Amino acid sequence: MNAPPPKLEEVKIAVIGLGYVGLPLAVAFGRRFPTLGFDINSKRVGELRSHHDHTLEVSEAELREAAQLDFSDDPAALAGCNVFIITVPTPIDEYKRPDLRPLESASRTVGRAIGRGGIAVYESTVYPGATEEICVPIIERESGLGFNRDFYAGYSPERINPGDKQHRLETIMKVTSGSTPEVADFVDGLYRSIIDAGTHKASSIRVAEAAKVIENTQRDVNIALINELALIFHRLGIDTHEVLEAAGTKWNFLPFRPGLVGGHCIGVDPYYLTHKAQQIGYHPDVILAGRRINDGMGSHVARRVAKLMAQRNLQTAQSDILILGLAFKENCPDLRNTRVVDIVAELRSYNANIHIHDPWVSAREAEEEYGLALIAKPEPGRYDAVILAVSHREFIEIGADGIRALGKPGAVLFDVKRALPRDRVDDCL
Repeated sequence: MNAPPPKLEEVKIAVIGLGYVGLPLAVAFGRRFPTLGFDINSKRVGELRSHHDHTLEVSEAELREAAQLDFSDDPAALAGCNVFIITVPTPIDEYKRPDLRPLESASRTVGRAIGRGGIAVYESTVYPGATEEICVPIIERESGLGFNRDFYAGYSPERINPGDKQHRLETIMKVTSGSTPEVADFVDGLYRSIIDAGTHKASSIRVAEAAKVIENTQRDVNIALINELALIFHRLGIDTHEVLEAAGTKWNFLPFRPGLVGGHCIGVDPYYLTHKAQQIGYHPDVILAGRRINDGMGSHVARRVAKLMAQRNLQTAQSDILILGLAFKENCPDLRNTRVVDIVAELRSYNANIHIHDPWVSAREAEEEYGLALIAKPEPGRYDAVILAVSHREFIEIGADGIRALGKPGAVLFDVKRALPRDRVDDCL
């Protein structure tokens, strides 16, 4: 006889992974259900127990309001939980291949803790089929339980936008799915209890997985088109943003802008889909072409800056170049997959001295993740070129004149984000 899934009033939730996705989810569930936030990083668990979130996604007040939420880095604390929600990262490796090791490790942890009737719900971005082909067998091996007999699975893709205070977990419609019709109803009801915007129940886990991975693939391809147009218009001597402004007067023109494409989703998710496509013998030309264009934009910016310097008889070798911003987006401390590092790498190939300032990000994390040393404060009048790479509010507030004052007389000012008036900078994307 199959074990029945728990009723809503019986759930005890464990959220595995307390990053940008997991923590807001744990807090939301912790207001309504007994919830354990689990993370292998003991330092992270310690700061959350002290009601502090260094990612700035959740406030101290919100942490205190989640009265039924506790935190632990001890797998033994997972005993007794019957709903496990996995929100660990799904990055890519240096060869642009999916790195499923965090997901596999989390599945092993769940497998050792799950009991009969338990449900494992995955939120991490994967390719269609990964939950049932990769994760479920791990849980079966570790638990000794049978899938869809003793335990069940669901998939409800995350839609968190780091740093966005308007589009929050509760205000974004949630896609849900389950491994049986009954479990699909349970997962949908569970999320509907905390999501004000409502839910969309997909017909299968594979459909929900595919929906997630194409959300950001679509954005990636659209941005790639605009980036390619920017490359063309630059060679034609046309201002890309003027073109986009004019085209944008048509009601159905999509408002994408050129730029660096990084972060934990848009620059990563397409590789999960292309990996699966190639496994089944299909070469995804459009998606991979878009990825090549977007991955090359950092080097393009660096070459543009070097050319501007050369036109002013400024040598790039041994020059001092200031980069303002390292995070992957403005007003956010998230460094994951930031493509600002591509600008740094290209300029260093010219033997330039690179100075990076970002008031939002952790200097320790920048050193650990990328081997980059941040400067606490730029020196006025020191730099041969200044690149506004991320439009943090602090940089916008000091304005073009304030940023120019950081450079030497005649220094180059390049605006990657087109955040400053066009006539006050030397060039922009």
